[in-house]
Amino acid sequence: MKIVVCIKQVPDTVEVKIDPKTGTLIRDGVPSIINHDDKTGIEAALRIKEQTGATVTVVSMGPPQADVALREALAMGCDEAYLVSGREFGGSDTYATSGILAAALKKIGYDLIITGRQAIDGDTAQVGPQIGEKLGLPQVSYVEEIQEVAEDHLIVKRQFEDGYHIIKIKTPCLLTAIAELATPRYMSVRGIVEAYEKEIKIIGFEDLKDDLELDMIGLKGSPTNVYKSFTKEVKGAGTILKDVSAEQAVAAIIEKLDAKHII
Repeated sequence: MKIVVCIKQVPDTVEVKIDPKTGTLIRDGVPSIINHDDKTGIEAALRIKEQTGATVTVVSMGPPQADVALREALAMGCDEAYLVSGREFGGSDTYATSGILAAALKKIGYDLIITGRQAIDGDTAQVGPQIGEKLGLPQVSYVEEIQEVAEDHLIVKRQFEDGYHIIKIKTPCLLTAIAELATPRYMSVRGIVEAYEKEIKIIGFEDLKDDLELDMIGLKGSPTNVYKSFTKEVKGAGTILKDVSAEQAVAAIIEKLDAKHII
């Protein structure tokens, strides 16, 4: 079985800056990490590898510096890594990104694709399912447990808002991972050394252009329009009522709500 895990390098901070003209994140000078849910997906793939002898390939779309995240994945135990990178891809929204990654995955080949549920810098949870749709694959989102792995199918447990689903899915397929699926392992010293001896294979625009919607890539080809982007405002200090009875507290709250014309 060939498992491909899609990962994203994201800012390692909540204090991100936003370009007011494009509505995109300014990543220069901000430390980056592998997105949390994606790292969970790596761990799930590595456990399947240990159980079945599968191979694990990791793929990331981003600028050249994203190779740091790919080498971390290799140091964790992944077998090979691909960086999908090109100026033509810059500023892509979820639709454009999923189309580019789907084209890359066709070239790489797969039996099972694992993505994180969502990225901490965008929180859309759209790219994984969109890749599945563009590749015509059956998919299960919010996977919290992989119960069985066979040559032609998997049985997984899917988190649901008021319970869970047990789903049997034929391969090839796509899963999106949540934090409960697995706790990521640390890199090993030997793994780190070997990771920097391995080649990061580059897939660029010229490699994919025949499989792309050329008018639907990059910032200009992204159908998502950002009306306004802004950082979270710091809330002012609240009012604390001390040494008052329940009746006095209720009266004070009602007075405040009335003053703000809420009631």
